[in-house]
Amino acid sequence: MSASPESALPPVPSGVHPWVASWQDRVGFGVSIFPQPPDWQRFIQLVQRMEALGVDSYWSYDHPAAHADCWTALSALAVSTKNIRLGTMVDCIYYRSPYLLARQAADVDRASGGRLVLGLGIGRLEEEFNLMGIDYPPTAVRQEALEETFAILRGLWSARKFTYQGKSFSASSPGPWGHFLPPVQEPYVPFLLAGGGEKTTLRQVARYADASNMGAHPAIGQAVTEHDITRKFDVLKGWCNEYGRPYDSILRTHFTMPLILSPTPEALEKKLAAMPQETLAWCGDAVVAGTPEDAIAYYKALLPLGFQYFVLNILNGDEETIELLGTEVMPAFAKG
Repeated sequence: MSASPESALPPVPSGVHPWVASWQDRVGFGVSIFPQPPDWQRFIQLVQRMEALGVDSYWSYDHPAAHADCWTALSALAVSTKNIRLGTMVDCIYYRSPYLLARQAADVDRASGGRLVLGLGIGRLEEEFNLMGIDYPPTAVRQEALEETFAILRGLWSARKFTYQGKSFSASSPGPWGHFLPPVQEPYVPFLLAGGGEKTTLRQVARYADASNMGAHPAIGQAVTEHDITRKFDVLKGWCNEYGRPYDSILRTHFTMPLILSPTPEALEKKLAAMPQETLAWCGDAVVAGTPEDAIAYYKALLPLGFQYFVLNILNGDEETIELLGTEVMPAFAKG
């Protein structure tokens, strides 16, 4: 099977994934923690607390050069939580072969009882590639390799005879021990793509994914102003039309990097002063810091622009922010 013809690629998704459909008339919240706390028991307890508070999803970063591996983290959560969805934000397609990625993702989906959301990306930190001894191809090559990855994942998970030979990746099944053991989620594991690139990323969202993700920081789409956001969603609509997909078959998620909450402005000022200033400076204007009332106003203002679901990065396992999110912010968006 060749990688270049459109016929070699998986079909355009049809219908609406049940996870996406469940958020058409209500607002969802997910959380990521970066960096993941080195104490595994504390990390698991934090996510269990999120689950108890009603957070819909937990998202694990993929920066194994310095922090815990995302698939190890999700495997631990798969067997220590019951309902919260588990996602990658986002898996770099070069850090594992597509075959190994298919295996790890399928295993987490099976271990969790069908709760995986697979966020994929092409990587953007050349230094991290170098640390791991991985070549860092040009952007266009990495973008094409992402499409090959979709073809391989879909093919392996079909549990049918499958062979794929692309420019960057190849894979085949069955092997000497039989067909590939696929995920259990029905109708399939949903995919998320992060970024706001209008020529390629949003086209790939419309062509392959079930969820988009973007935010204010340049690393996550540079969707800053109302004009930025509405323009990008108009572009996504156009790509959906081109591929014959309903626009509402894509869950439009927003990424906050990071969210920092305190009960009062005075407490917030002290909290910000104690946080890693280098990290806050890197996040820049993407930081959302305030009281619960400020956060409610911020997210409510994003809803009319087209966002449906919010993923919030929380620095260093900030327990106060997690509690205020679950007890004060999220209830303001509860339906009825």
